[in-house]
Amino acid sequence: MSTAVRKELQATRLYDTARLPALHPIAESATRLCFNRELSLLEFYWRVLEEGLDESNPLLERLKFLSIFSSNIDEFFMIRVSGLKEELDENVTELSLDGMTPAEQLKEIRQRLLPMIEEQMKCFREEIIPQLKAAGINVASYQSLPQHEKEALDRYFMEKVFPVLTPLAVDRSHPFPYISPLSLNLGLIVEAPAGPSPTEPPKSECEPRFVRIKVPSVVPRLVPIGLSHTKVVLL
Repeated sequence: MSTAVRKELQATRLYDTARLPALHPIAESATRLCFNRELSLLEFYWRVLEEGLDESNPLLERLKFLSIFSSNIDEFFMIRVSGLKEELDENVTELSLDGMTPAEQLKEIRQRLLPMIEEQMKCFREEIIPQLKAAGINVASYQSLPQHEKEALDRYFMEKVFPVLTPLAVDRSHPFPYISPLSLNLGLIVEAPAGPSPTEPPKSECEPRFVRIKVPSVVPRLVPIGLSHTKVVLL
């Protein structure tokens, strides 16, 4: 490449760079010209949710879009929200390109996301579940089952679910356990039996403890009930 051509290319790059506006995060123009990255993702997720709310779509397609929305929100919290919380814990003061602090972004995310989740669950409970039942797929609650189906579900729990459950207590000697991503966990307050504690100092009583129970992924969430396999119970 000749010297003249090289100088011309360098001059073109400098000219193109000079034409770009220099936006400072706190500049007034930033809030007008830039979209927040996290809030833009929520707008995309809202469009996915709208497909699930659209009554013109087939029933199972609507259910699929509601599921995709939940998966998107799970990933959003694992990556984007966790990053903002780390910035908040580390007292990061740098603003986003649209001029928002980490705390302001978390507040706005909450305000936008709660109505979306409310719409999703309302659609699932009031539209999807009744229409599935009308189509022959009944997602029943344990309380609605007849006695013989309750007994069958109780046997299933004791044989398949109970042996793989491992409660982990949280107290002074046991720190809060690690919660793996996308895992189903139950938090319980367990009352201690009456009498002195075998592990605490003498004359001390056992206090109620917080217990975390992780439901292993090998356990299916939907358990068929009956011979037709059209009625299921959600664990």
